[in-house]
Amino acid sequence: MASRMLPLLGRAAHRPAWPCTRGYQATALPDHADTVICGGGILGTSILYHLSELGLAPDTVLLDLGQLGGGITSLAAGIVSMNQLHRAQCKLVRKSQVLYRQLTAAGHDIGLEECGGLHLARSWERLQQYHRLTALSESLSTEFCMLTPDEVKGRCPLLHTADLKGGLWIPSDVAASPLKLTQTLARLAQQKGATVLERVRVQRVLTDGRRVTGVETDVGTIHCNRFVNVAGYWSHDLGKLSSPMVKVPVHPCEHYFLVTRPVAALPGCVPSVVDPDGRIYVRAKEGCLVAGGFEENAKPAFGDMEHLPVRFESETLQPDWDHFYGLLHEIVQRVPAVGEAVLDQLISSPETYSPDGQWIMGESPEVENYFVTAGLGASGTAAAGGVGRIMAHWMVHGEPHLDVFEMDVRRFLALHNNRTFLRTRIHEVPGQCMRIPWTFPEYRSGRRLRTSPIFPRMKDAGARFGAVMGYERPAYFESSADAGPDRRRGEFAIAVTDSFSKPRWFDNVEEEYNACRERVAVSDYSSFTKIDLMSKGDEVVHLLQYLCSNDVNVPVGNILHTGMQNQHGGYENDCSLARIAHNHYMMICPTIQHGRSRSWLQRHAPADGSVVISDITSLYTALCVMGPLARELLSEITDHDLSPKSFPFFTFKEIDVGMIADVRAMNMTHTGELGWVLYIPNEYALYVYDLLMERGQDYGLALAGYLAMRSLRVEKFYAFWGQDLGTTTTPLECGRAFRVKFNRDVNFIGREALLRQRAEGVRRLYVHFTVQDHDPETDPWAWGHEPILRDGEYAGLVTTSAFGYSLGKLVCLGFVQDLSAGQAAVVNSDYVLRGHYQINIGGRLFPAKPSLVSPSLPTKYQEPTQKRYQATQHTWGGRG
Repeated sequence: MASRMLPLLGRAAHRPAWPCTRGYQATALPDHADTVICGGGILGTSILYHLSELGLAPDTVLLDLGQLGGGITSLAAGIVSMNQLHRAQCKLVRKSQVLYRQLTAAGHDIGLEECGGLHLARSWERLQQYHRLTALSESLSTEFCMLTPDEVKGRCPLLHTADLKGGLWIPSDVAASPLKLTQTLARLAQQKGATVLERVRVQRVLTDGRRVTGVETDVGTIHCNRFVNVAGYWSHDLGKLSSPMVKVPVHPCEHYFLVTRPVAALPGCVPSVVDPDGRIYVRAKEGCLVAGGFEENAKPAFGDMEHLPVRFESETLQPDWDHFYGLLHEIVQRVPAVGEAVLDQLISSPETYSPDGQWIMGESPEVENYFVTAGLGASGTAAAGGVGRIMAHWMVHGEPHLDVFEMDVRRFLALHNNRTFLRTRIHEVPGQCMRIPWTFPEYRSGRRLRTSPIFPRMKDAGARFGAVMGYERPAYFESSADAGPDRRRGEFAIAVTDSFSKPRWFDNVEEEYNACRERVAVSDYSSFTKIDLMSKGDEVVHLLQYLCSNDVNVPVGNILHTGMQNQHGGYENDCSLARIAHNHYMMICPTIQHGRSRSWLQRHAPADGSVVISDITSLYTALCVMGPLARELLSEITDHDLSPKSFPFFTFKEIDVGMIADVRAMNMTHTGELGWVLYIPNEYALYVYDLLMERGQDYGLALAGYLAMRSLRVEKFYAFWGQDLGTTTTPLECGRAFRVKFNRDVNFIGREALLRQRAEGVRRLYVHFTVQDHDPETDPWAWGHEPILRDGEYAGLVTTSAFGYSLGKLVCLGFVQDLSAGQAAVVNSDYVLRGHYQINIGGRLFPAKPSLVSPSLPTKYQEPTQKRYQATQHTWGGRG
């Protein structure tokens, strides 16, 4: 095989793969526009097209630095597949496929080829991934078919299949010409009055300090209301051309693919082929073969250049054959015909990725009406139709029509936009799209950036870390016996989850869980978002009453749990508020909401600055001391009375701990166990930690990581934002109606929508399932997004799952709907509880027992007080 590759290497040429478009030019730059789009690739023209479909074409201008559809867009392979994507991304790709078929049916030539897609599996683990994806087919409105190796060969005789375990066939996968698609979308928008200008350089995005006011270019200035940054690998630098600067954390990587000369006797309809275990893809195009891949260690584009090239031409990046050789070997092994073909050229294209590998879209947190679409990597053609549609809806209606929080630009912090961080991380990112999508994936680069002061102690104790928002938090702890020869005790180690079945950390987490339930444990909560809100008068109370669905006007020293809803009643934020003083609150919310929650507060805060919003996340180390012996342990290190009468549940006090003062202590744990979270000024953190560990020896104190917390909260039916709750989930759907206070004079955001839903009834309910007849040792585990079947019919998806160590069963949380009529109907508790349920885990159906209330877990300790924290409370009998 290698001998065939050598002559192939010698026939490389360097010239454009396909011709660029030309000739989109208006007579002059208009003075005013409603929306200005910067970027004339396939994504920019898709947004332009969808705005035109909404009637906004005459008020929309698209600017491109070069020629429309030239450069990177003209080089893309054009595969439109739903594999290897997250569920929300799959939905957007599905919208793209629908649009491309509609354009073709209307007589537009976009080079659409409907030959389906083959996704190969060399390992049983990859085959398990495909079984899990196939189980999702109904929820994605797409057909997935498992294939044997012989059936794979039958679908594509070009393939070598002797080493395969099987494959996945996706009939809806298509391919299209990105260049033709870009031209078609732009032309259709122009026909409705949109303006397209080529060879115009944006020099500055004008703002009034809060929102977009215009765009300054090298040929004049356009005053506008909205700006869209969809400039590909220039997006990061373009974000800096405004005041305040907009974070667009992306960086380009070199993406290699080859194009052959026409191949004789090539079948008429060759499916696109993805071999993720070899990190390669192959497709037929106009009688030739196009083949590329995503290496494990990608090469950042443009070397160490401080400034990126103003324009990209196909010759801008010279192909690196040595770097491509590993992928070439895999390609020729999988498709021998490539080794026999005459090579036309090897192309290096700069594909742009975000540091977490997810797409970026939405309105920037820094500047209102400044929208961003970036970081789609090699998925531009696949995503363009759906992303253009959702972005147009977002701009016009102020919100997306799908819950895409995981792709929201507000998820990033300033550190993610750091050029050095991006260049370090980006080596890893492209290859992630070919890895098996285990739950809790971890990057190895760009680590140990945000740590609590007790981080060294946690390392020494055997912590395996997971990073969230750049913050290192222990996922679990390994004993000295677990450490093994590959690492010494005290070295930094990353948590590993590499199975769809019983995970390697099961026993470690069980020990930590048992300490939380039977003795006492300490967990590092420092990564949680912490924000202080203050004002001179009652302004902060008025702001929070408007933003929160619960009543925040509680006595000083009280803590309340509340949602911050959007206008549809969905969760924009899920948080706890401690009233420190009459005009001072401390807000605690999930780590992943750090940027989002701060942005939501700032967008709604009074413009006069009367409410001061201070991010204090990095000022405090938070230690959660939990378990039935937590009170006894803490009583040894503080003189404050911790009895239920003096320090009741869900209250706050500033206490002395040992020899220090001013520790914010909150009687809450986020998991339902008895305990306190101590918010300790960082300079005292090591002292308090060491004191706890020293005194805790008499109580069997243990350290507990995030995975133990997950098991505790899932078992007790506690919903978390970003996992169970999102922007389309309302409190009435997840049993939290008791936290919504309608009988207030304040008309909080989302009140009308929730009142309407309460009157009409909810169309889904949050349910706790215990999986029956499941052997955790041998059976596949649920990890999230498993289909829920009610009486044999699809009724929803699992949101999160974990092993319930007290129940001795796998526990799944998820929403149940009545879809019997083709769309969601009103449901109630009676409907949910009278159904017979199964959960589809990797293609196998397991019976599941439903519940709408938190289970009573066996314990050797009685509750110290009758007042218990209720995570979910279902009180309705009929209508919501």
